[in-house]
Amino acid sequence: MKKTIIFVLFLYSCTASLLFGQEVVPAHQSLESFSFLRDFCVSASQDEIFFTIESPSQSLSRLVCLQKKEDKWSEPTLLPFSGKYQDLEPFLSYDEKRLYFSSNRPTQDSLESNFDIWYVERKDKNAAWSAPINMGAPINSAGNEFYPTLSENQNLYFTSADLAGFGKDDIYVCYWAKDHYLPPQVLDSTINSKGYEFNAFISKDEKYLIYTKYNAEDGLGSGDLYVAQKNQAGTWEKARNLGAKINSKQMDYCPFYDEKNKILYFTSRREVKPENILNWQSFQDWLEKGENGLSKLYKVSFDLSLFFEE
Repeated sequence: MKKTIIFVLFLYSCTASLLFGQEVVPAHQSLESFSFLRDFCVSASQDEIFFTIESPSQSLSRLVCLQKKEDKWSEPTLLPFSGKYQDLEPFLSYDEKRLYFSSNRPTQDSLESNFDIWYVERKDKNAAWSAPINMGAPINSAGNEFYPTLSENQNLYFTSADLAGFGKDDIYVCYWAKDHYLPPQVLDSTINSKGYEFNAFISKDEKYLIYTKYNAEDGLGSGDLYVAQKNQAGTWEKARNLGAKINSKQMDYCPFYDEKNKILYFTSRREVKPENILNWQSFQDWLEKGENGLSKLYKVSFDLSLFFEE
């Protein structure tokens, strides 16, 4: 089990270049038990990993953690507060004391199962996580909120389909005002559209935003990853498609950018059918380990700053 997880998250063979790796490579063949990975984040200190495992129908989702101690990764463990409800899309704060996530668990005021943004907190890495805390208004609403991600100054970006935005799913931000959050603001038309925009990752300095657009006119098909850059005036430039070196004709989503090591992680349902399947073993290998349309984790070497110098 441990070898499987380590291969999934770290042992892809990407040939480095200044901008992209030469190719996006699927997880190692030992991923056979983890074909429904939804999302991923790694701590700034590179010794904790958090991700979501889903059931094939997506009706069940749980948060999973690995910890690295003395250069060895632990066995994967379900986080102790994740077990009864649908929990997904973890994001660890830069001080590593809070883990944000989306969940349909009920609040004390409501038994309805809509998705809100929650967090757990701890004093340090050796301490236990608290019970989940609902972020409340103005971030959470009577609708659904997904995919929390924060810049270092605590501005919080998330996805919602239930607020008064541009289209189906839109990306919003709640700005931090020293001791509270301001009401959500929908990002403008350089980011959002009448269609679907979701799963936004904000960079630490709030200069770059990576997210998914669904069935966009300049897309490759289904969901594509896009990136936008904030200009000197503090507004977002028009988002750009990351192109065929990263995106596929299938759904590409849930980005996480390791800024220190310049690595882009993301989930994809890409499918590459083998030209020849000559025996049962090769067919089974493709079903279990190949790019077979199931949700898997990928990574590629990628320098965000150079992307906008092309």
